[in-house]
Amino acid sequence: MLDRLPEIIDPLVFAERRTELKGKLKLSSLARLSGSLLDNAGNVEVELFFNKKGRHSFIDGLAKTVLSLQCQNCLELVELPIEIVIKLGLITRLEQADELPSGYEPLLIDDEKMLLKDIVEDELLLALPAFPKHSEPCAQFQTQTGEMPISIEQLDPIESENPFAVLAKLKKTGDK
Repeated sequence: MLDRLPEIIDPLVFAERRTELKGKLKLSSLARLSGSLLDNAGNVEVELFFNKKGRHSFIDGLAKTVLSLQCQNCLELVELPIEIVIKLGLITRLEQADELPSGYEPLLIDDEKMLLKDIVEDELLLALPAFPKHSEPCAQFQTQTGEMPISIEQLDPIESENPFAVLAKLKKTGDK
């Protein structure tokens, strides 16, 4: 087991050697993910186990972090704990994806070597919610008592004009 995470790995060789990696990656080193974060301080705890079963090579692991995102309701900071299970089947050709056991996602290996942070970053990007928001109602939408200031029943129905009303009038009058 390696205590320090390598920057560049050869996943197929790691699978042959049944390598285990444990360590931390800085969130600031994940450029694509950083664009979605309000604050990229912090780390991602990573545990990856490379193994081989028969002809197939796999990466099993876990990634844990807390992401600072913008709540889409109140536009304030929301801290979102993320813990993802990583189950990747290493393939060198697209046709091999169908041969993977269920539960494993294909990871296409174009070159022999790749950046470890790219694997982790891809998995974190897939785990991001489309619309991050607080688990409880946002503070700015609550009164002192903790209740929402307006309920749906209190709202007046919006009167909208029927876009076909003009056609209905023409039909009744017989004008053409």
